[in-house]
Amino acid sequence: MSGPRQVIERAGPTDLVMLAMGASGPVPQQIGALLVLAAEPGFDPAAARELLAERIRSVPRLRQRLLRVPPGCGRPVWADDPAFDIGSHVRSVRCPAPGDERALLDAATAVVCERLPAGRPLWAAVFLTGLADGATGLVMVVDHVLADGIGGLAVLAELVDETATPVRTTATPASSAFPRRRPSLPALAADALRERLRALPRPSLLWRAVRTVASAGGELHPMPAARCSLLRPTGPRRRVEVVRTDLAELRAAAHRRGGTVNDALLTAITGALRTLLAHRGEVAGTLTVGIMVAGRRVAATDRLGNQARPLVVALPTAGDSPERLEKVAAVLAARKERISGPPVIALLLSPLRGAIRLGLYRWFMRRQRRIHTLVSNVHGPDGPLTFAGAAIRAIVPLAVSESGNMPVSFDILSYAGTLTIALIADPDHIPDLPVLVAALRSELAALGPRRILPADEASPLPSPAPPPAQGRKSCAAGSSGRPAGPLAPTATSPRAGR
Repeated sequence: MSGPRQVIERAGPTDLVMLAMGASGPVPQQIGALLVLAAEPGFDPAAARELLAERIRSVPRLRQRLLRVPPGCGRPVWADDPAFDIGSHVRSVRCPAPGDERALLDAATAVVCERLPAGRPLWAAVFLTGLADGATGLVMVVDHVLADGIGGLAVLAELVDETATPVRTTATPASSAFPRRRPSLPALAADALRERLRALPRPSLLWRAVRTVASAGGELHPMPAARCSLLRPTGPRRRVEVVRTDLAELRAAAHRRGGTVNDALLTAITGALRTLLAHRGEVAGTLTVGIMVAGRRVAATDRLGNQARPLVVALPTAGDSPERLEKVAAVLAARKERISGPPVIALLLSPLRGAIRLGLYRWFMRRQRRIHTLVSNVHGPDGPLTFAGAAIRAIVPLAVSESGNMPVSFDILSYAGTLTIALIADPDHIPDLPVLVAALRSELAALGPRRILPADEASPLPSPAPPPAQGRKSCAAGSSGRPAGPLAPTATSPRAGR
């Protein structure tokens, strides 16, 4: 009698497109998060590093490489890396002086923009020490082929002191022998054949699926986005600014106008972009936004990869903020039924991968006129977390990519009652980024929330410290136990009820 069939973990179609896109431009397709750890007595960076090394065993994908297989054996597979070395993935870097918010954000952005080596598992962790107030920054970065934003939160759930559930895996448990045996060529070929047979739809069903998915992305024949200076080819540099607001207050303000948190955020973002264009002497009656919509509500570490898809919507810019919020809510409500099915790139994998390899996709993206900006909003942990016994004061989402001709995008994450909006911009093409930041704060305040936090007011990120007589103390980090606690990473769709 033959034994149980070996589990074969393959990269999904969308994962492969992400991998090809990241390899084709000067900016990698990588997502990350900056965790700001409060200064704690006895906090030891070396112990924190050892704790991280122990906990990554709960996430098998962090010790795996993506391997290409021979022709006829299907898509690349994830396999344990027998040469895995935690020292190649975790390091400490001193934040440049003065160690304030600006220096921390710049240092974290540089980490996320540094391309991960292809010959080992595609992630890195960097401790940023030397912050002005004694805090420590921890930057976690993964290649987009490994996880999307929801998957990234599932990874985070296994690394912090609190975790919602034990490790859930359909493959060999994380405690088993490492590395696991790689699947044989006959097993790969048989698995690939079974996968191809399962994926054979009738042509009419395939065409219907393409039409459904494409309509969410702006119809098969979309109207072009208005010409303006928001459409400019981007370069290799990125700069991040942060705006924070109270989640409960923004939700209440949105509900008063029949909208959701997402509606309010899109209203504020498009209003801020309108102000930026007015500052440049330009006018745009509508702005077209690509909203990244998760294909799942909850992710686990055995089901990572990418399942997000863009919903393209044209949003009004005229009128005051409350009036526009009602209009934005109506637009999103009319489109919600189109948020279904797999991403269109998953249905058109072969031609898209070929176009990306030939450079045609990048050529198109640098000239596209479909969307002005991208917005991603993820509902993060509702309560405060700790790592190695240190309170996590803030989490800043950071995602970089070859963004074509969109010089600014918006990554949003809620954490412990605070919404953090990261504006990720090409500073060479958005030199007036401070105008956009100020406009976004103003737009959020106009919607109702009283707590809009500028960089220097009640910020969980470090402010410049007063010159101490004995010099600035360095940061430290230590190990702790792993008490149970709530952490449920979830996705937020454009019409999710929050």
